[in-house]
Amino acid sequence: MQALSAEHAKMYHYENRLQTFSGWPFEEDCVCTPENMAKAGFIHTPSENSPDVAQCFFCYKELEGWEPEDDPVKEHKSHSPACHFILLQKSVNELTVEELLKLQKERQKFLIKKINNQAIEKFEDAAKKKRAEIINKAIGE
Repeated sequence: MQALSAEHAKMYHYENRLQTFSGWPFEEDCVCTPENMAKAGFIHTPSENSPDVAQCFFCYKELEGWEPEDDPVKEHKSHSPACHFILLQKSVNELTVEELLKLQKERQKFLIKKINNQAIEKFEDAAKKKRAEIINKAIGE
């Protein structure tokens, strides 16, 4: 298991997640304000084409297409019901060292799953391209 680095650990804290929401398109008269997003475990990870992408720092689930009335906690639970962070019954500051290490172990599992899924997707894309090349050669010759 990767050590709990300072960079990884800082996102356990609400204030650090909140700081990522500069340029967030939903500020006032919305349910999905930066404050509510950060409380639900999200960090703002915008792209050029999607200014409202948010990712859970813990389970790495990315969500976009937010509407002003979307409740970040409900959306997080519905799209990632196994996320241990959103299921926490107490504040991170109240966790024991043992609880925090167990939580980090679960976070590592999510990261491994994400990396594996990306590798599988990359492999499948390469296999599709190669298959198309083979078919084109067979048809062309």
